[in-house]
Amino acid sequence: MEWLLLLCVLSPAVGCIINGLFGRWTYRAAGVIGSTFLGISFALAIPLIIYAIQGHIIDYDYYHWIISGKLDVPFGLRLDSLSAMMLGVVTFVSFMIHIYSIGYMGGHKGYARFFAYLNLFVFAMLLLCMGNNYLTLFIGWEGVGFCSYILIGYYYEKKTAADAGRKAFVTTRIGDVGFTIGILFIILYFGSVKFTDIFPQAHILPPMIATIITLALFFGATGKSAQFPLYVWLPDAMEGPTPVSALIHAATMVTAGVYMVARSAPLYALSPTGSLVVASIGAFTAFFAATMALTHFDLKRILAYSTISQIGYMMIGVGVGAYWTGMFHLMTHAFFKALLFLSAGAVMHAMHGILDMRLMGGLRHKMPQTCAVMIIASLAIAGIPPLSGFFSKDHILGEALMLGHPIIWMVGVITAFMTAYYMFRMVFFTFFGESRVPEGLHPHEAPNVMLVPLWVLAVGSIVVGAIFGIKMHGHIPIEHFISLTSPVAFPKVYEVNESLLIIISIVAGVLGIAVAWLSYIPKWAPKWRSWFVRTFHPLYRCCFNLWWVDEVYNCLFCRPFWHVSERFLWKVVDDKLIDAGVDDVGRIAGLAGKAVRILQTGFINNYAYWVSAGALIVCGWYLLKIM
Repeated sequence: MEWLLLLCVLSPAVGCIINGLFGRWTYRAAGVIGSTFLGISFALAIPLIIYAIQGHIIDYDYYHWIISGKLDVPFGLRLDSLSAMMLGVVTFVSFMIHIYSIGYMGGHKGYARFFAYLNLFVFAMLLLCMGNNYLTLFIGWEGVGFCSYILIGYYYEKKTAADAGRKAFVTTRIGDVGFTIGILFIILYFGSVKFTDIFPQAHILPPMIATIITLALFFGATGKSAQFPLYVWLPDAMEGPTPVSALIHAATMVTAGVYMVARSAPLYALSPTGSLVVASIGAFTAFFAATMALTHFDLKRILAYSTISQIGYMMIGVGVGAYWTGMFHLMTHAFFKALLFLSAGAVMHAMHGILDMRLMGGLRHKMPQTCAVMIIASLAIAGIPPLSGFFSKDHILGEALMLGHPIIWMVGVITAFMTAYYMFRMVFFTFFGESRVPEGLHPHEAPNVMLVPLWVLAVGSIVVGAIFGIKMHGHIPIEHFISLTSPVAFPKVYEVNESLLIIISIVAGVLGIAVAWLSYIPKWAPKWRSWFVRTFHPLYRCCFNLWWVDEVYNCLFCRPFWHVSERFLWKVVDDKLIDAGVDDVGRIAGLAGKAVRILQTGFINNYAYWVSAGALIVCGWYLLKIM
């Protein structure tokens, strides 16, 4: 089984190599090649997941990678309940996105290059999830960061895409500084990076050191998983192709931070402060990002802010200590968020690249299947039973309250209302009402190669939550499975009425949908919206301008660093010290050469004079010395 696990991880890398090196000849078949190797990876994952469900664990070192003193870092992979869940989600959802991409990216320039990048991304993500030590995890962590840079900037000839790729790369690197510090502290105190060496003796850590390590690791997660304050790269990542948005925002890169926190559960269990920071940042990010999605008109950017908000929910789950709830929401979110992005891609495909909802409307008549799957995904993310999002979100909020965090629970409920509102605002604005499609455009349904993955993901969005989230035989399947690796860290504080919490959660979602319907469907809806905007204009303006966060960051960080770099490091240090110093050394050498050149006349009698003068000087110095 150890070598089967290795083959499962390496399969996407083989597809990357074939399309990357031989794309000139495999151009037409690049999509099929990339999808086939993802399909192989998913097929190999099935027996591995069954093996993990049976209670087995694989932890195998394939070779010793780094040996320095007492530090021995192997290249090894680990399959347990936590990584098995990630293995299934990543390979299946990525496989669907690859198939969808065959139709979406057909005819695009760099077709083979795109699938090579996509395969490389999945390989890095599998390495991140399957690594049995923090350094292997970190290599995968940096790998998905690099792949996100090249995929977001895939249309590199377009300035906005190139800028978005750089922004993503720089922002996530800032977070990775914290992650690196956390790993260095782990090496300092444990002398190892292997999970099996660290977690059994985690209790030896002083509380202060445990807090430092957990906060440093979480700072890395705020960059990779787009949490406040390092979330700003994710909305701009929409400049990449839509399948890239689905891959990054659904099952892969942005959930890496959630997985890392759940994987580090024994460390976070030692630091109530670190765990509380994770949950609090998650709750704030969930609410804050939802406010930005309320007034946006760009179809994909609404979904981007939705992703930031939903990852905030996941962080609440792992932050309060109920790690299984955060991972459960990660799994359900992978299905309905991938479905949302791919549906948005189908709309974009039909509208020839237009994403502004103000230029849509009435598309349900032209794209009935896309409309249906978009409604299914929106119901799932809104938390309407019996769809999958209801179960995972309800478990997060319930556990947050029972584990002693009523304020976080309240923020989560309010955010659930806003989520239902902005998602169905998007649905009603795009697919219902009168058509606002510009003349000359003829929207049409996507081809079958794109529709089939949509319906597969729609089925998953409907049934996955019920299959894994309903209590059976006295326990919830996903809770029992994930808790084998990451058990609940803290004791329950409150006893609550679960039925009442479920009703509150459902009411929040239904109320959000109802408000969206009243705001966009009736004939008097425009007047109602105009009244609301006038009445709450300051609040509306803040949400519409995204709270000016980018502008604040630009003033506080970007401009000062730019001025320091340009006016001091460049004009003073580089020009006046380094360049001038190098120039002066050359100038002095030139002057010395000119002085010495005077002596080189080429006449023997001149050389005889100098030799005689030298001899006289030496003799005179000697006579003075002996006198």
